Amino acid sequence: MKPKREGIVYSTNPDFVFDDGQQEVETLSNNRQNLRIMLDKKQRAGKKVTLISGFVGSNNDLEALGKQLKSACGVGGTAKDGEILIQGDFREKILQILIKQGFKVKLSGG
Repeated sequence: MKPKREGIVYSTNPDFVFDDGQQEVETLSNNRQNLRIMLDKKQRAGKKVTLISGFVGSNNDLEALGKQLKSACGVGGTAKDGEILIQGDFREKILQILIKQGFKVKLSGG
C-alpha cells in the first residue's frame, strides 16, 4: 500500500524521509483481545456473513487469523480494517475455535 503524501510536492533535502504518522500496531496476545462475533447481511444483497470485529494488531496477523478461520469453515471471506468477514453463518463454530485459541470472544447482535 502506497503512503498518502498529500501536501508534499518536492524536497531538496537528500536525507528527507516521509513520515505519514501511521505506525504498525503491535498485536495484543490472544487473552487480551476482545473480539465480537455477529451475523451481518446489510449491503450484501441479502447474503449472510459472519463478522469478527475488535482485533487489535498488525494486518499480517489479522490476515493469518482470517485465513485460519476461512479454512476451518471451508468458505471464503476477507480480512481488512480490523475486521474479518466469513461468508455464511458460522458464529458458533468460529466462537468455539477462538475460545480454544484463548481469545476473549462474545456473540453480539441478534
